[in-house]
Amino acid sequence: MNLKFKLDENLPEAVRQSLTALGVDAHTVAEEHLAGAPDDKVLRACVAENRVLITLDLDFSDIRAYPPGSHPGIWVLRPARQTFAAIEALVQAGLRLATVERVPGQLWVIDEKRVRIRDGYA
Repeated sequence: MNLKFKLDENLPEAVRQSLTALGVDAHTVAEEHLAGAPDDKVLRACVAENRVLITLDLDFSDIRAYPPGSHPGIWVLRPARQTFAAIEALVQAGLRLATVERVPGQLWVIDEKRVRIRDGYA
């Protein structure tokens, strides 16, 4: 897996630190001065840098606004509780699945029970 990620501003910095510790290329919206930027600007930055966006923002799950195939990938996390442990578990689940499933261009909605994938071909 050679994916690069951008973490939305609603994720704790500790998520970036844990990804970096695993050797994963992860940047945050905040460190790129995009905190508070409109969603479409954040996604344009992901496209320009070929980074998968990881977010808690359900707006990014709207395939009419962000159709699969128009971006490098979006992971919308749906933890039952917004704790670091719950969020980290969902990120790790995504990383495990990314070793066997294609990510580029897809929308993944990840919760504790499943990962729903939209690839634009449904």
